[in-house]
Amino acid sequence: MAEYLTRIADQVVADALKSAGAVLLEGPKWCGKTWTCQRLAKSALFMQNPDEAANYLRTAAVKPSLLLAGETPRLLDEWQVAPVLWDAVRFAVDQRGETGQFILTGSAVPTDDATTHSGTGRIVRRKMRPMSLYESLESTGEVSLSSLFDEEKDLQGTSTLTIEALASVLTRGGWPASIGSGQFEGLRQVNDYVDAVINTDVSRVDGMEKNPLRVRALLRSLARNTSTAATITTLRNDIAVDDTDVSEKTIALYLNALRRIHVVEDLLAWTPALRSRTPVRSTPTRHFVDPSIASAVLRSTPSRLLADFNTFGLLFESLCVRDLRVYASAFDGEVFHYRDKSGLEADAIVQLGDGRWGAVEVKMGAAEEDRAADNLRALADKVDADKMFGPSFLLILTAGQFAYQRSDGVLVVPLGCLGP
Repeated sequence: MAEYLTRIADQVVADALKSAGAVLLEGPKWCGKTWTCQRLAKSALFMQNPDEAANYLRTAAVKPSLLLAGETPRLLDEWQVAPVLWDAVRFAVDQRGETGQFILTGSAVPTDDATTHSGTGRIVRRKMRPMSLYESLESTGEVSLSSLFDEEKDLQGTSTLTIEALASVLTRGGWPASIGSGQFEGLRQVNDYVDAVINTDVSRVDGMEKNPLRVRALLRSLARNTSTAATITTLRNDIAVDDTDVSEKTIALYLNALRRIHVVEDLLAWTPALRSRTPVRSTPTRHFVDPSIASAVLRSTPSRLLADFNTFGLLFESLCVRDLRVYASAFDGEVFHYRDKSGLEADAIVQLGDGRWGAVEVKMGAAEEDRAADNLRALADKVDADKMFGPSFLLILTAGQFAYQRSDGVLVVPLGCLGP
């Protein structure tokens, strides 16, 4: 077995177990949920164990509490295979009245009617994503995202990731099984993941058969529109370019299935209090949970990305969003995007539970930094400081080498220096 690399989710789940009876860790297949939770659990039930799966399902149908017996925290891996386990866990937590009883993992969200109760107050939800560059030991982590919310900023850092290396880690993705593998093996594994999504997973999640050709066409359109606010109508028109006829209703249905298996994770719009009445656009920005999915669907390789900097730039932005989400999860932060009707936008807004926030623009090259800094300062001036906090930081994430603070106060940080 490969060496375990420390994950940010390790501490996130451990902290949640201290305050809740059960923790649900959700995320895409192959992102490392089971491996992480096994290290925290004292006993485990693997619902997809082929030798025992039929027996487990029969037991769940007759007396699910038998499957909960074991030293705690007890791991229930892929619990959604037997949705009745949700209510069994909720009831057991109520009866025991103790924290840290169960860890549930899931790579698919069951239908709304699969469980009787929401689990509120008993089961807390946490999200695990593919590995960030810091977790895969490819970012130095010299610039801490959490520290940027402090008033004093001593910004230092040097990235060792070249443009060529960024193209390589982007196409390989943050999948634990791919970390440390050769370039060919990494690309093959991502392609296999995409094929499984298209041919099996997207239909299995809700039991509704889906046309693989249409699923692939939708994934290709999402890949071409990564990091943009493409509407369903835009996606439909784009899909038509490939001579594939898909209705908007079908697209919405397929998108919902892709969300439920954690393949797509759109970036929601941020709605701050503004000084003016400029309308804020609410359309989400399209992203996969890992940009390697987009590159695999487009059949991109590192060399092809280096020859197409337009696509590289959009996928690099998605790579930055992935890492920001992973880092923000370490301190209860969320990531959004901002765009208003005047055209002013920020690629990412990191907001904490206490209301503090920072704005981020993603630019691969130094030539674009001045315009990015102007946008960030314009956004800061628009926010009504009488109704909410001003920005804790204004940040340009780059593909460059050095971290520094500009004379206007805007921070410039290579993605290869950023950490939690």
